Amino acid sequence: MTGQPMPPTPPKPVMADVARLAGVSHQTVSRVINGSSSIRPETKARVEQAIEELGYRPNTAARALVTRRSGIIGIVGSNSAQFGPSSIQRSVQEAARAAGYFSSLVPLPEITLAELRGALDHLARQSVEAIVIIAAQEEALDAVHSAHTGLPLIVVEGDLSGRGLTVGVDQIGGARQATQHLIDLGHRRIVHVSGPMTWPEAKGRRAGYEAALCDAGLAVPDTHWEGDWTPARGYEIGCELARAGDTSAVFVANDQMAIGVLHAFARSGVAVPEDVSVVGFDDIPEAGYLNPALTTVRQDFQAIGRRAIDLATATLDGSTTDVALLTPELIVRDSTAPPKESQ
Repeated sequence: MTGQPMPPTPPKPVMADVARLAGVSHQTVSRVINGSSSIRPETKARVEQAIEELGYRPNTAARALVTRRSGIIGIVGSNSAQFGPSSIQRSVQEAARAAGYFSSLVPLPEITLAELRGALDHLARQSVEAIVIIAAQEEALDAVHSAHTGLPLIVVEGDLSGRGLTVGVDQIGGARQATQHLIDLGHRRIVHVSGPMTWPEAKGRRAGYEAALCDAGLAVPDTHWEGDWTPARGYEIGCELARAGDTSAVFVANDQMAIGVLHAFARSGVAVPEDVSVVGFDDIPEAGYLNPALTTVRQDFQAIGRRAIDLATATLDGSTTDVALLTPELIVRDSTAPPKESQ
């Protein structure tokens, strides 16, 4: 039995088809696709409607030959499973796509100078227009500053100065908010569980905590509880704090460690917030569903990604300006309350 012949595959629409449907010239379609500002809004809308109706997709390789722009943003990230870096990496990719760019990601186990040079060379061979580097540790930041390339390098999160081609969150300000919230509740014996001091964010959060205590006339505790961002380390420190029994509030440098602290307190019979108040940092998706729901400092990772790509495109257009650090937001939930002695 002979089967029916398959119908021929319709040819893919080309730029001439778009021009014919929109009633404009081939050159006008090209200018719309390449983002020219000289096209009248009504003409642009007509061309875009024709593109949508036909399902036309521009030939990016051909366009790159004409415009000498690849439409690709390179991203150097890490293999870290930490919520902050991984969220930023994803938000940068999403923002690049929303801005009409392709993204090429190079994940590194660690950003050493040798690894970074290899990543930059790999991206340069792809003719990327700019590179966004998510540098969370001091060693990574040093490596970025030592790198030499003719491409715009946008540093995300590692540099807290807020100057130049950098994008990030005001970590010091966020930590001040968290600590001041505890002070305003009446707490005077407040300890801080920091992140690893090789991370600028950890240093910034500790600096904000200490500044808030000093401004309130409170002494900074002699003991420095340094964590590693993981719930396991938070649990270890939480057990030690429960045994010492000499604090009424804990500001933890990230929510993952705060989860460990909460678990340690629950296992040790320390009630939160009745006995000890706990504040975290990041506002992970699970924070509002813990028992008790965690008071924390929210970072807007989507905004970080958008700002990184906005800065990259502004730099490429020759209109680079300094970008202020983003202000985080204190989210008050059930894990904080006035201390027992003030109730």
